[in-house]
Amino acid sequence: MNQEKSEVVSEFLRIIPPTQLFVSDFAIHSIGVILSRLKKLDALSLFLNDLFINGQIEQISLEPLDLIDVTYNIKKYNLNFDDSYQFTVAEKYAMTLVTFDKGFKVVGLKKKTPQEIINK
Repeated sequence: MNQEKSEVVSEFLRIIPPTQLFVSDFAIHSIGVILSRLKKLDALSLFLNDLFINGQIEQISLEPLDLIDVTYNIKKYNLNFDDSYQFTVAEKYAMTLVTFDKGFKVVGLKKKTPQEIINK
């Protein structure tokens, strides 16, 4: 969406097969809230189409009882709700979390930036 680091994200998406990419429902909802507040519904529709139809990326979710783990991880790792949700998803599905968030430091979390993956 022509934001900072969009070129890195484009390269990341070009080299990683969609079958190896997953996005949390929380991330999708957060993007939806932001774009709707900005009155960019066309951009939201395009984003969703690119992600799920063209990209065939799978959305993953937490079950209601998993939210107890989210609250536990907030306390244990001093995370905000968003970061704890993403951490809990990565932990539940044994995935590597791909993020630009440098402040997201949790012992035992497999985390990489898109640039680190590209450089491999």
